[in-house]
Amino acid sequence: MKPIQNNNYKVYFDNSLNTLTEVLAQKNYSKVFILTDEVTGELCLPVLREKLPDLDNFDLIEVPNGEENKNIDFCIGIWRTLLDFEADRNAILINLGGGVVTDMGSFAASTFKRGIDFLQIPTTLLSQVDASVGGKTGIDMDDVKNIIGTFAQPQAVIISTDFLKTLSDRQMTSGFAEVIKHGIIADENFFNEVAVLDNAREVSEAQIYHSVHIKNVVVTEDPYERGLRKTLNYGHTIGHAVESWSLSNEKNPLLHGEAIAIGMICEAYLAHKLAGLSADDLEVISQTFLKFYGKYEIRGGIERALLEVMKNDKKNTAGKISFSLPDKIGHCLFDIFVEENLILEGLDYYRGLSR
Repeated sequence: MKPIQNNNYKVYFDNSLNTLTEVLAQKNYSKVFILTDEVTGELCLPVLREKLPDLDNFDLIEVPNGEENKNIDFCIGIWRTLLDFEADRNAILINLGGGVVTDMGSFAASTFKRGIDFLQIPTTLLSQVDASVGGKTGIDMDDVKNIIGTFAQPQAVIISTDFLKTLSDRQMTSGFAEVIKHGIIADENFFNEVAVLDNAREVSEAQIYHSVHIKNVVVTEDPYERGLRKTLNYGHTIGHAVESWSLSNEKNPLLHGEAIAIGMICEAYLAHKLAGLSADDLEVISQTFLKFYGKYEIRGGIERALLEVMKNDKKNTAGKISFSLPDKIGHCLFDIFVEENLILEGLDYYRGLSR
């Protein structure tokens, strides 16, 4: 497949992973570091070693798996390891993993000694179509996702869909939410194409490529999220709040895509009320996500906690909670301020749906 060109780097689809060797050869790096978590270290690093047996001169940094570990404490651990192994500004950090690894690793690299090179090898569907593309880095703080971060561009993004074989069905389905989202905000035909799949395992490499292409078009036009890029936040205002609450209060918390799916249903209701989304499109969006994700119980009595998280969302302006809302399937508006009572209606709309 032809590489997808961003303003400053390329996204390669390369199951051989030979592109990694080529990119590393473009600069005379003093040191190479690979960041993984416990899971990708066990499942994906051996794949990388097998495909690139000559890639042996690197230092490994491993962090615990899970969103709850994407915080300043573990970021300090990455910085400290880079310092202990005498990384200079001519070193490179390869982030091999899902969204936690690519988000936190790129943040650590972009701030260590005011910035060293980094490269993304996303291993989950979520990170391939979302987290690794676009130049956003970030860590969480005080139950607010990605509240600390930078804009920084990788040397390259290398996507191997072979890594998806290592995922559980639940992880695969979680990432599929972002694929569906790209159709809702930008491409009705693509939405119709992926919505009829029986499950996330059926998503093709061509569909993953197109999903990345959609996001890349948006972030290339608006790299610093001053306009069009805000449409990528559809589902994330309510979704992040639900995800944060679940992480703090449930033994088996929601995965990112599961929470964003809930957010996209709730926010589709807001879009119907405020942005002109038709009742038919609202129904199609709702039933599509229920088909893949089922129904989650949003408990009563947590509304205020959810609103408090939303009030701290980085997209807000002048204390008003801001949303990106589709006016039809295939197109999305942004900078729509929504009153709290209507947000609560959106939560109740979700609660009232049948599986």
